[in-house]
Amino acid sequence: MSVDPKNLSEKDRDALLRWRLALGPAAEKTGACPSLRALAGASASVGLGGGDLEPLDDALSFVYGERSGGREGPKPYIPEWLGALRSFFRDDVIALVQKDAIEKKGLTQLLFEPETLPFLEKNVELVTTLVSARGLIPDEAKSLARTIVREVVDELRKKLESTVRTAVIGALRRDRTSPLPIARNIDWKRTIRHNLKGWDAENKRLVPERFYFWPNQRRHHEWDVTLVVDQSGSMAESVVYSSVMAAIFASLDVLRTRLVLFDTEVVDMTHLLSDPVEVLFSTQLGGGTDINRAVAYAQANHVQRPEKTLFLLITDLYEGGNAQELLARLRQLVDSRAKVLCLLALSDGGKPSYDQAMAKELTAMGIPCFGCTPRKLVDVVERVMRNQDLTPLLSSEKELSHG
Repeated sequence: MSVDPKNLSEKDRDALLRWRLALGPAAEKTGACPSLRALAGASASVGLGGGDLEPLDDALSFVYGERSGGREGPKPYIPEWLGALRSFFRDDVIALVQKDAIEKKGLTQLLFEPETLPFLEKNVELVTTLVSARGLIPDEAKSLARTIVREVVDELRKKLESTVRTAVIGALRRDRTSPLPIARNIDWKRTIRHNLKGWDAENKRLVPERFYFWPNQRRHHEWDVTLVVDQSGSMAESVVYSSVMAAIFASLDVLRTRLVLFDTEVVDMTHLLSDPVEVLFSTQLGGGTDINRAVAYAQANHVQRPEKTLFLLITDLYEGGNAQELLARLRQLVDSRAKVLCLLALSDGGKPSYDQAMAKELTAMGIPCFGCTPRKLVDVVERVMRNQDLTPLLSSEKELSHG
């Protein structure tokens, strides 16, 4: 039996009203909770009638209310929905409700409301959402959305760039001492490490017995690295990391880097390699998949010296094109002595979903298929360029995703 709000203290009425708003209309069905209108009318501190609170109740119920029979009610008219929230809550609370509406109800357009973006966690997931929904971004929010994407991309690049540079340059410097022992070529780190026994404690100085030098010149474009990246919706996070890794590879003069994105069409992004943000805002996340077409394009345009080519096919292998032609093309690449790897996902976590039958076909022809983190990819690339076997690295980390 429902209590009469008039018999409650003002403090208890206010508390019950807040609980009713939090629990939604379902609370009234228990028979123990008075109606929203009765509670609001009896609560002097609120200063509003039940009719005034109904829009707020509807706004909260849309996000947090129960739905029966697996059916969702109609989505609210966004301006009215936001108006109800803005009438009762501070910006930080509105941002929380909007965030839940985005995650629970798919109201992606709420990303671009002024209260929301500043409170969202800036991460790869947000980047993929902003890029995927860029067609919904109003003109006044485009600059902020691009700024957020650039912040995330720059942070990723900052975390990975020195590791990539050290691994790649180290792998390609086979001759550790230089034929030209001049000051500008001194490898200070190695020189200090190998001469610690020459430390003069009294005078506080190091007296090296031997200096170590870097090679005087680096050879340009020792390896070709071609990334062929699936931009279907399931690979969105991989597209973000691929664009960042491609930009880092392209900054190294020892590598010649190419980037190709595909769905059912093929887009060569090599001319945008220096700016991964431009790459991302040029993508078309979602749609079908024609891996064969993408591999054919990359093979014809970007594989000139296969024995010095690292061919990274980044896809979940769900082929919508000609699967038999795809297998034949990949076989040609392997037979030409190109180093072909299939990354089923390039992300920071989660087990990839992929076409297991196709992965087994590729594995049988000598193409490793595995999910990979960006840092693990650095180790993989280093081993490839040192001509070392990948099997111990991948199997020891249990990252082989086939078989």
